[in-house]
Amino acid sequence: MPPPSRRELLTGNLIFYLGSRFCSGTAMTMLRAAIAWHVFALTHSAFHLGLIGLVQFLPALGLTLIGGAVADTYERRRIIMLAQLLPLTCALILFAATRGGFISVPLLYAMVLVIACSASFENPARAALLPTLVPRELFPRAVTLASTGQALAFMSGPAGGGFVIAEFGIQSVYASYGVLISGSLLGLALLRPGRQSIERRAVSWPAVREGLRFVRRNHVVLGCMSLDMFAVIFGGAAALLPIYATEILQVGPKGYGVLSGSLEAGALLTSIALVALPPIHRAGRALLIAVAVYGAATIGFGLSRWFPLSIALYMLVGVADQVSVVMRSTAIQLSTPDELRGRVSSVNFIFIGASNQLGAVESGFVAALTNPTFSVVSGGIGCLIVVAMLAWRLPELRRYQVA
Repeated sequence: MPPPSRRELLTGNLIFYLGSRFCSGTAMTMLRAAIAWHVFALTHSAFHLGLIGLVQFLPALGLTLIGGAVADTYERRRIIMLAQLLPLTCALILFAATRGGFISVPLLYAMVLVIACSASFENPARAALLPTLVPRELFPRAVTLASTGQALAFMSGPAGGGFVIAEFGIQSVYASYGVLISGSLLGLALLRPGRQSIERRAVSWPAVREGLRFVRRNHVVLGCMSLDMFAVIFGGAAALLPIYATEILQVGPKGYGVLSGSLEAGALLTSIALVALPPIHRAGRALLIAVAVYGAATIGFGLSRWFPLSIALYMLVGVADQVSVVMRSTAIQLSTPDELRGRVSSVNFIFIGASNQLGAVESGFVAALTNPTFSVVSGGIGCLIVVAMLAWRLPELRRYQVA
């Protein structure tokens, strides 16, 4: 079968979706980097950096499962738009509080909590929306394009946030966040999604349980989610970047922005390569190798004391992570029927939230008890152990191929 043409793939709907996702992803990562910088500037505490992750993760325990059931019951585009109104309001509050001089750590935590609650509804709906915009045979390429846009957004957000903080102050980041969310809403307003398999029933625990049951029984889906969660919980270094930038590498806010964005720069270059190259069919093996490289590069980053080397190693972390993202997204979505995609996506985002937020908690708390270097290096070693265990215990994942 010949590869899909650019005209077949880049429909108006997909372009609007990618534009909305780019704005939303840039806004989210810019805000995340800004709040971490702001909290550390106010507290100078690794413990408080870890606490940000805990505040973000708490809503995911219950609300994300409900958000998945909602995404399988109502129109997903409207759910995303309604969910983004809360972060827009939070951005205005943070801008006003910072400009007025009454910003505080509890207020920052409160805004993080509200934004995390809204993401519990937005993320499952957005993930489940993409497969309805393109034919099934074009979906692996659509995932790669979406991942490319996301990598560009995740690179632009932290890097842009660091430069904005240095040149215009932290309050300007919050204003920029509001502008970007407005752009995301515009892209969604122009989107005309395809038919969604909606079962008109009340959002209920049996509906949620149906999605959980599917994940538990499908070893490929469960393996993809478990690998991401445990690897990133142990191997994540993002929460400690303010400490590395200010105290270890001593490069200031601009260096912090470059360091934060270097991971996504690696992810972006990888996405471009994946778009140009033929699709990877042996996705399970590629996923396991990518996560092993992720852990090894994290160890190297933790030990580095030379800023250019740290950037290169953190870019390699992004390269490995992007391969993992594309392989996981393709396998999970193609293994799930449309009527369950919202609920399965919600379970996936709980795993992702656990990996990112609990990873930040683990990094911050271990760094507070020991030191940042020990936290990052020991986490990378833990990541390698997880890869070896799951490769041994889940042969279905190791042998998984995309037809």
